[in-house]
Amino acid sequence: MAVKVAIAGGTGNLGPAIVYALLNAGYHVTVLTRKGSNSASKLPKHDNISVAEVDYSSVESLTEALKGHKVVVSTVGTELLGGQDPLIDAAIAAGVTRFLPSEFGSNTPNPKSSQLPVFQAKVKTQKYLKEKAAQNPNFSYTLVINGPFFDWGIQVGFVANPAKHAITVYNGGDIPFSATNLDTIGQGVVGVIEHLDETKNRAVYIQSTATTQNQLIAYGKEKDGKDWDVTPKDTKQVYKESLTELQKGADGNIGAAMIGFIFTSVFEEGYGGNWSDKTDNELLGLKSLSDSDVKALVQGLLPSSSAL
Repeated sequence: MAVKVAIAGGTGNLGPAIVYALLNAGYHVTVLTRKGSNSASKLPKHDNISVAEVDYSSVESLTEALKGHKVVVSTVGTELLGGQDPLIDAAIAAGVTRFLPSEFGSNTPNPKSSQLPVFQAKVKTQKYLKEKAAQNPNFSYTLVINGPFFDWGIQVGFVANPAKHAITVYNGGDIPFSATNLDTIGQGVVGVIEHLDETKNRAVYIQSTATTQNQLIAYGKEKDGKDWDVTPKDTKQVYKESLTELQKGADGNIGAAMIGFIFTSVFEEGYGGNWSDKTDNELLGLKSLSDSDVKALVQGLLPSSSAL
């Protein structure tokens, strides 16, 4: 019988990649959905996938759904990010062995990044997990740190926008940053489950590449020769502007402030945005992208008329 893994938030930007990776590895996947949600319609048809409607605020509801599961993976979005405690308590009550909280981004264990306002819900969850793991020897956790979603990030223009030959360049554009493709994150989750002892109660660091924004621009220019619309920004100034917006409360642009803090964590010195010297790729069986792979990804997103 296949090992059962439950995933909360299985239909967002990241969730499907994890669901597919787990199914391909032979696990049974239970996707937790809110009661009344129609998100399950986005899931693939597969013998090893099931859906459980839950109340994310109810430990009782979640416990019932998690019985018989070995691992819980949380990819819940911003709305539920600070409310994972009931899911953790339910996992313990149901006898779950390993919990992966909704991390999957910046280097939140880094002392400077951990102080950024955008990550306070994640830091709070980390603290709760450490307490619960200390109290329950059969329960443990793993934090998956993967940096920006690389393929998604250049498709939607988050770290670069090849489709529009546009980019906001931080701190001159030569700062290396770790980033990971969505399918590689899914494979990383599988790797954690297959190496529970080695990944117990710690962060694992994965990446598809450590590149720079200027390198991404160069790959684009190599293909079509076109100049990019470059907007230069300094993360120290971005941080100050984000704090100002946050201090305005309801009158401030909180969304922009939080994104500014994320870019601070990726590109500001000392915030741990590049971990190419300490990845867990080898342990988890993950392959890095070659320079030619990164080039192909960027060039493949250039406008078709200019990529000829």
